[in-house]
Amino acid sequence: MRHNPPVTATPTQQPDPALADPAAIRLARTAAQEEAGEDRVGDHVGTVAEDEASVTHLFEAEHAGYRGWNWAVTVAFAGEGTPLSVSEVVLLPGDHALVAPDWVPWHERVRAGDLGVGDLLPTPEDDPRLAPGYVGSDDPAVEEVAMEIGLGRVRVLSREGVLDAAQRWHGGDFGPRSEMARSAPATCGTCGFYVRVAGSLGAAFGVCANELTPADGHVVHVEYGCGAHSEVEVEGGPLVPVAEVVYDDAVLDVEANPSGETSADESGK
Repeated sequence: MRHNPPVTATPTQQPDPALADPAAIRLARTAAQEEAGEDRVGDHVGTVAEDEASVTHLFEAEHAGYRGWNWAVTVAFAGEGTPLSVSEVVLLPGDHALVAPDWVPWHERVRAGDLGVGDLLPTPEDDPRLAPGYVGSDDPAVEEVAMEIGLGRVRVLSREGVLDAAQRWHGGDFGPRSEMARSAPATCGTCGFYVRVAGSLGAAFGVCANELTPADGHVVHVEYGCGAHSEVEVEGGPLVPVAEVVYDDAVLDVEANPSGETSADESGK
């Protein structure tokens, strides 16, 4: 058995010594065992002073699936002449216990790509990416639409929404820092297939309209680029490289006759 750790307490709240003596620990263990049922209660591993009249004793829990948890039994003492009593018995995680992560609301857990066919994803009323349509959106194109129809859409992109989208697109697969862009001969801003988007985002973003590229139909940064740029040029020449000529049969090699004899044609006979 390990030694019981000392009672922890603040200087102004020293618990009664009776709350930490062996009788108090036995009372706490009995209460923990009743709560644990058939599961064994482990060693006494700590004592925490709650106030002057109560102390919580901690015991190792050997309950299946609760490794690192402790049975916490709070024992109270009303003073001399009164018996010790158990106030509460709970199962609490220890410092190294396996616990569930903090609960996160559903709308904060959804990530890009989670929306499937038939799914509905309502936006919260206080979504900072959106602003009421009657409030200025810092987007000239949105303002123009609102003037034409009297009000426009119920909500439009707020300034925060515009900046959030711009940052996300800039760092995405079709941004200026992507591997494709770094190896491209030119940027989308000079490509004939680049269709600029309207509004303030048009200063840096457009849509690719070249069906032969991976970016077709996607929002691309003006400094993105690929090998299918409308003005790309390839040096002329055969598509299949030709090896250098190693033998030319149009050139004759003339060698002297080693016997010194001449043929009948050469002697005139």
